[in-house]
Amino acid sequence: MLLLRRPSNVQFLTCLSLHLLVAIQIPWSASVVVPKSNCYAFDNTSRIVDYTEWIGHVFEYDGKGSPDLVVRFCKDVETRSQQGYVDFGRYATFNYFVSGSGNVNFVQGFYNGDLFTCETTYDKMGRTAQVNIICGKCLNGNCKGELGCICSVTYDSTMCRVLIELAIPCEKSGLRVFEGFTVGFNPRSWEIVYNGLTQLGFEKAHPEFSFGTEQTHLSLYMTARSTRSGLVGKPYVKVNPGNGLDAHLSGSGAHGNSPTTLSPTILVVNWICEKARNTPYEVTISIPVEGYEPIEFILTKTCEYRQEKEGDSGSGWATFGIFSCIFMVLSTAFCCGGFYYKSRVERQRGLDALPGMTILSACLETVSSRGDGYPQAENSPFVNQTTWDHVPVSTQTKQRTSERKYGSI
Repeated sequence: MLLLRRPSNVQFLTCLSLHLLVAIQIPWSASVVVPKSNCYAFDNTSRIVDYTEWIGHVFEYDGKGSPDLVVRFCKDVETRSQQGYVDFGRYATFNYFVSGSGNVNFVQGFYNGDLFTCETTYDKMGRTAQVNIICGKCLNGNCKGELGCICSVTYDSTMCRVLIELAIPCEKSGLRVFEGFTVGFNPRSWEIVYNGLTQLGFEKAHPEFSFGTEQTHLSLYMTARSTRSGLVGKPYVKVNPGNGLDAHLSGSGAHGNSPTTLSPTILVVNWICEKARNTPYEVTISIPVEGYEPIEFILTKTCEYRQEKEGDSGSGWATFGIFSCIFMVLSTAFCCGGFYYKSRVERQRGLDALPGMTILSACLETVSSRGDGYPQAENSPFVNQTTWDHVPVSTQTKQRTSERKYGSI
């Protein structure tokens, strides 16, 4: 016989704590915000590595008879000798810090150095330098140090390009970034999200850069690499505080369509102020990406006055239209039913069979001046004519009794 032991209070509390910890951690998976400097890179697993604290750190290499070489991290590369300094390139902003291969973890590029004797090389970019960063120690064991050192320096035959191996303790990798994803206010812009990173200004609420009350719609355009566009999920929105602003998403991006660089998807943010507020509302939009950190950014919305929804403004006309249609349908049914009843039951024909014609006829006879048609003027030049215009009195009386006459005004 199998006996089931009742769990102790300690075990129960431990299990409950683990479940609560997991439940708490799930909503807190934040997006990746662009670092404060351009000294960062992505490793081979698309995780961000930030080297902002290393900017300007100097690494020197003794040339032993040739000019000494100095690397100022994420700034420039130069040689120093008694003849002076020679610049071998400066660090730029885009695509000059990338992941490497093999024993090389990262590669830095330095361009636009001195042009002297190097005017025609490398598309007139002057002297250039490439720094291969190795995480850890030099492979040849030439140098030792806590903050790293230059392992080797190699010049080309023209002395216009230099290849440097630099060993440093690598920073800890951060969150995984969905590279190539952009969000902007135009189909080919990326003011909000660039290369999977939320840009500064949209990483938190900025009341001084909020959207006005009168702007009830905001269109955002999303793009991604076509090979990985299917990983993008349906966005969802969250408003803080929760009451006072009605915000929902629409457009092709809200339905989960895959965005590409050739055909961006549109994400329309619809927000209506239901309550006026002194401080702006925080509207957080999250875009889940399978296998990566979610794309998340914050928009601020001011509500200086209360707005009515689009459906509320036309509700009065809609009600009027509904009642008008009901009235027309009932009137048509009443007329058809009355006509059928009078023609079948009362055996009336023509206009007499129409409902209400008896009342209309009586009203017309009442307002008419005479019941026997248009009156003839006393001074008419045709008053003495006794031809076909003159009808005997007996005949007129007989016609009045035999047929109903609809009076004329």
